[in-house]
Amino acid sequence: MTDRTRLPHRTKGPGALVTGGSRGLGLFMARRLVERGCVVTIAARDADELARAAARLREDTGVTVRTAVCDVRDRTAVRALVREVHERDGLDLVIANAGVIQVAPVEAVGASEFGDAMDTMFFGALHTSLEALPYLRETRGRLGLIGSVGGLTGVPHLLPYSCAKAAVGALAEGLHAEAAASGVSVTAVHPGLMRTGSHRQAEFGGDVDAEFGWFSAAAGAPLLSMDAERAARRIVDAVIQRRARLVLTLPAKAAQLAHGVAPGLTTRLSGAVARVLPTASNHGPLRQGAEAGEPRGPIAKLLRAWGSARNDRVVTRANQEEPGPRTSS
Repeated sequence: MTDRTRLPHRTKGPGALVTGGSRGLGLFMARRLVERGCVVTIAARDADELARAAARLREDTGVTVRTAVCDVRDRTAVRALVREVHERDGLDLVIANAGVIQVAPVEAVGASEFGDAMDTMFFGALHTSLEALPYLRETRGRLGLIGSVGGLTGVPHLLPYSCAKAAVGALAEGLHAEAAASGVSVTAVHPGLMRTGSHRQAEFGGDVDAEFGWFSAAAGAPLLSMDAERAARRIVDAVIQRRARLVLTLPAKAAQLAHGVAPGLTTRLSGAVARVLPTASNHGPLRQGAEAGEPRGPIAKLLRAWGSARNDRVVTRANQEEPGPRTSS
């Protein structure tokens, strides 16, 4: 193997950090990093959730991972976290994954929801990147930033998410270009829908039950979504191999291609999709998916049962059982 496909052997490492690592995709990526021989630290806001995640990883792999309570919106906290991981384990690989998902028509969200999305996903990725890069230059390390197909094309009823992920994608591409000379690789990752159980943690506005119904159905649909553990393996391998960009799921690749070739047509098609999505029935606070009720109507109920059943099966393994702080990974 070459250096492109193998992490360095160290007495205390290689050291890896995953933000948003307590559940969902972040937890699955941490598991894959453990399997690749890394000393892994997972960071998130909730101490109890981190403890459950560490217990699951220890049960699955026999390896104890380190945990750190950290709010990635706070650059000072991120600085302390990254320094601690570097001094204790060495810092060879970092994946910035922390995120929130808000599902609602734009008239049911305000500037604060856009701010929350940007603070957690874009500024969280930015803080993690800026604090990690000096240490990664020492180790000629790897940095992965988790974007989304939602950042490659605007997705109706996911506008705060799409805006923040678009910024993450631009950050990853720019850092890749600028960091290359120092030996640091930066990988932009753009997954499509994945079965992570995040429909329980995502936040919904407008007609909450109906919004939850279509989102949970799409996120679990076999032709639209991807097994999250398989996605995690591909992402970790891509970061280790120093790939510049990874787009996951065939629908996501098709959406990226269509938007690149015919952006006007793609936007009009998105408009057609938006017309069949639920309309805003109220402007109250967003609610987590775990609080949503059954959608109305037999078709809506059938779609939810068809799609979300596959996603529901992942909830326990992905550590998504308990409603937690406003993060979804």
